[in-house]
Amino acid sequence: MTTTDEVPWLSVIMPIHNGAHFLEATLASAAAEADAGMEFLCFDSGDDNGASREVAERFAGRMDIRWTATPDLKPWTSKTNLGVRQARAAHIVMLHQDDLWLPGHGRELAKTVRDMSEGNYPLSIGPSRLVGSKGQDAGSWNLPFRPGRIAGRELASTLLVQNTISVPSPVVDRAAFLSAGGMDDDLWYTADWDLYLKLALLGDVLVRPGATTAFRLHGGSLTMTGSGNIAEFRAQQEAVLERYLPQLMPLRSGVLARARASVAVNCALAAASRGQLGALAPAMMRVLLLGPWGWYRFLHDTRLVDRVGGRLLLKLARKL
Repeated sequence: MTTTDEVPWLSVIMPIHNGAHFLEATLASAAAEADAGMEFLCFDSGDDNGASREVAERFAGRMDIRWTATPDLKPWTSKTNLGVRQARAAHIVMLHQDDLWLPGHGRELAKTVRDMSEGNYPLSIGPSRLVGSKGQDAGSWNLPFRPGRIAGRELASTLLVQNTISVPSPVVDRAAFLSAGGMDDDLWYTADWDLYLKLALLGDVLVRPGATTAFRLHGGSLTMTGSGNIAEFRAQQEAVLERYLPQLMPLRSGVLARARASVAVNCALAAASRGQLGALAPAMMRVLLLGPWGWYRFLHDTRLVDRVGGRLLLKLARKL
């Protein structure tokens, strides 16, 4: 792998596990936007006979890729924490093996890092796009936040209702990540949500206006496979709520009701995707009880139309 001794301005953390199928497209999208000041730290726990590493080696001449085999370190959260500890840059981003950088993301990253350094932001987030297994566009994944500087506690209060942040989007101050304790290995599904809430409580957050990353929807994603056990799926979400409710009190009117309804809807949709339609009616009733203003705020805070619409579009086209 090609490496450089120059101190990078950005560290890209890539937890990998049997990722060869999508990794080519992911690295190609990053290589088109990368510059010599970015390091890509790859941590591979897969058992694919080196297939993922072979893909990465094809990009070694175009990117500063540092490959580490971690066969005994399976959780993506643990690999991310290890990557941040080893990162040499003051700012980090996460890039999973199936997600993408879109044209212009490199310029946006450079601008964001400058703005974060000047404004002392622990976190910057932006909207994203949804794509299918073959990279086909499936619509926008917008944020319920206005662009610009937003008070961290205000952002956290809305984010408590639903994690609306796509994994490849955030830029994180490395020191803030470490001081916040990094990712919780017990939260295999909601660790990123937990991280964003922790960072938001450290200070103001910078919200970017444009979508320059893409989150891939496919049948093998953690969202699809992890929601198979509905009880555990629910517990992962409720654990985050219970952790941050005391820290965000007093909440604005209706936030807690929307957060509870969001968990119910997420679990009902996960069950329905596996043919268990009985949970839909009670979940929808939870939303109806929010009242007309509550319906509007629920759809705004959860971005449910974006998240579900993209999946329905791909399913109807049989391209998930």
